[in-house]
Amino acid sequence: MRAVIVREHGSFRSPRVETVPDPVPGRGEVVIDARAIGVNYPDLLVIEGRYQLLPPRPFSPGKEVAGVVSAVGPGATRFRPGERVMAQREYGAYAEKTLAPEATCYRLPDALGFEQGAALGLAYQTSHFALVERAACRKDETVLVTGASGGVGLAGVEIAKALGARVIAGVTSVEKGELAARHGADHVINLAAPDLRNSLREQVYAAVGKRGVDIVLENVGGEVFDGALRALGWRGRMVVVGFASMRLPQINANYLLLKNISAVGLQWSDYREREPEWVQRVQAELYAFWAEGKLQPYVSECFPLARFADALAGFVERKVRGKMVLIP
Repeated sequence: MRAVIVREHGSFRSPRVETVPDPVPGRGEVVIDARAIGVNYPDLLVIEGRYQLLPPRPFSPGKEVAGVVSAVGPGATRFRPGERVMAQREYGAYAEKTLAPEATCYRLPDALGFEQGAALGLAYQTSHFALVERAACRKDETVLVTGASGGVGLAGVEIAKALGARVIAGVTSVEKGELAARHGADHVINLAAPDLRNSLREQVYAAVGKRGVDIVLENVGGEVFDGALRALGWRGRMVVVGFASMRLPQINANYLLLKNISAVGLQWSDYREREPEWVQRVQAELYAFWAEGKLQPYVSECFPLARFADALAGFVERKVRGKMVLIP
């Protein structure tokens, strides 16, 4: 089979597509013939050696795939060859065939295509765990989503709306704001405005009043983080998901005390590894939301596997809208 192989950490354009042996499933594992491969920001960090979890080299990057089960290992009983699935891995998905534990595979609904099936995975799981498990999002609360036009951000907008919340989308352009609005955002604020430490809060107040927001789903870091923290209302909750700006913020602990607010983090892969059945239940809920028309995974662009670097360049150039997928 063909697979993207990383032999040394460095530029995301350095890996090459190579011919490697087909994977053989072990106990409790399945092999999936890929039809669509999700492209995620952590893939870029893994290739460059900047991610918190780095696999042994050489390796194939990639954390999610949708396709057809082609082989089943001993003791694997959930799936049969020929079934359509989506799978989540720590790495190994940038390939024509992916090996996955059956516990981290999810049967695709019949009406869900492979491209949207790949998109309705990691980003939606991340946003769901952030909003429901970490932030305890409730109906009629107000949620600010930063980086709201990206994969996790756009998923966060849709899931917050599905949960009955009012949503403010933080974006950096009119085009991105229009995309977030089409996916359910009630208000849009400009994260490219000057003096975000103050102007972000002022924009939130103008949209929903000086009560501020109940929850922030924070994807950006840096000055956006500083402004979003100040936009939280009394007993507000911020969930830190990532740092797309690559600027790690710091918190003055007295600010948490003064407004009785909390700031917590989400490392979704911990749930995948520690509580796979919990993740299965969440995926079933996401599929139910999709069936009800509340989630509409947006695949903005498809690339052949050999052009994986062109897809990853979208993150570097800050041009990503929704989800990109690779087609082997």
